[in-house]
Amino acid sequence: MTDSRRAAGRWPLLVAAVAAAVLAAVTPLHAQDLPGEPAPAETPAPQTSPAIATRTEVTSDADIALRIRSIFTEISALRDVQVRVSAGVVTLTGTVPAAADVARAEAIASRVAGVVTVQNDVARDLDVDSNLSPVLGKFGADLRALLRALPLIAVAFGIALVIGYLGYLLASLGWFWRRISPNAFLAELLATLIRFAFVMLGIVAGLEVLGATALLGAVLGGAGVIGIAIGFAVRDTVDNYVSSLMLSLRQPFRANDHVVIEGNEGRVVRLTSRATILMTLEGNHLRIPNATVFKAVILNYTRNPERRFDFDLGVDGDDDPVDAMATGLKAIRGLGFVLDQPRATAIIREVGDSNIVLSFRGWLDQANTDFLKGRSLALDAAKRALEDAGFALPEPIYRLRFDDAATIAGRSVSDTPPGRPSRRPPTTSDGAIAEDAAPDTHIEKLVADERAQTGDEDLLDSGRPIE
Repeated sequence: MTDSRRAAGRWPLLVAAVAAAVLAAVTPLHAQDLPGEPAPAETPAPQTSPAIATRTEVTSDADIALRIRSIFTEISALRDVQVRVSAGVVTLTGTVPAAADVARAEAIASRVAGVVTVQNDVARDLDVDSNLSPVLGKFGADLRALLRALPLIAVAFGIALVIGYLGYLLASLGWFWRRISPNAFLAELLATLIRFAFVMLGIVAGLEVLGATALLGAVLGGAGVIGIAIGFAVRDTVDNYVSSLMLSLRQPFRANDHVVIEGNEGRVVRLTSRATILMTLEGNHLRIPNATVFKAVILNYTRNPERRFDFDLGVDGDDDPVDAMATGLKAIRGLGFVLDQPRATAIIREVGDSNIVLSFRGWLDQANTDFLKGRSLALDAAKRALEDAGFALPEPIYRLRFDDAATIAGRSVSDTPPGRPSRRPPTTSDGAIAEDAAPDTHIEKLVADERAQTGDEDLLDSGRPIE
């Protein structure tokens, strides 16, 4: 019973193995006949060059030679080339005018059917007459073509001249450009751009008539490269030119203004298209490039006539600094040129080893008072007032102590040795100081005279708002 069951369990396995073996054997034979199954791809056969024939026909060599000769006959440069064909090998001999014709002859011969290879023995003809004649002939043909084109060239040149003349005529209307532009410098720039634009338009129109616009593209491309190189070379000049334009539009100062530009002090004479001209306080002309002026920090003393002066005075370390400040301020405020508003002030700047430094400040009107003169007179007045009040203006002091420090506990104001006799400054009948504090107008007059005498273009315009 057990053996029969085992036998029954082996039968399905045996049947499955036999079926798989039969299917594997049959599938390769009939795979291509099964419907829906793609046929296996065939491997392409390698391409081979045409084989050289084992026999040569005499008529074939003659046909090849005849065909090559007939082709060379139609080409003037290859008419003197001799052709010989044997067993499919073409031999070329003779001379040609140019070196390029040697390779040309070989290329033509190798393309004829039946040619196995080409033996190229063609050489260039170095005879002077044969090489010079074509060049002369080509030159003569070009000259004749130029003569035939002279009327057309004259018409194109005339059109270019007319367009360019119209540009110059339009640019010459200076009154119009000055009317529409804010200043003379910009008007000149606009006129120059108009002239340039019309000249370029005339050249383009002339080349269009001649049919040589391709030449214009090449010229403009080369001009662009050259322009970039020149731009790098003259970038400082271009920077100065643009700065001049911006300064003429912004108007940072007026003529005869007292300014300080990059540490250079003077009065403005004029603003040109290249530089700003100053007259220094010593009466010298100073020329500053506009590129420097445009980027510089400009200090203008003329815009606001009220200007503050200050100076320092020292008093003895034992003196009362508050009383000293009050005494000095009273003398300063009593000067006629010192403004009441803003009022003069004083501060204690520092306390030294043997003195106290006081700083006095006051305001004056530069339109009526010279700054340096006013400051000097105020300093002198404060110094005299302090000395008259018994304040000592100390000098460097070195103290040598030989006794007990308790014996020199300190000095009061009454212990201070009397100062020098007071020297009162000369005064007028109304008590004002007699020294002249009026501003020096000599440089200002020199600038005004120079501007009146010279007729140079000035970019400064008093009618435009100042920056």
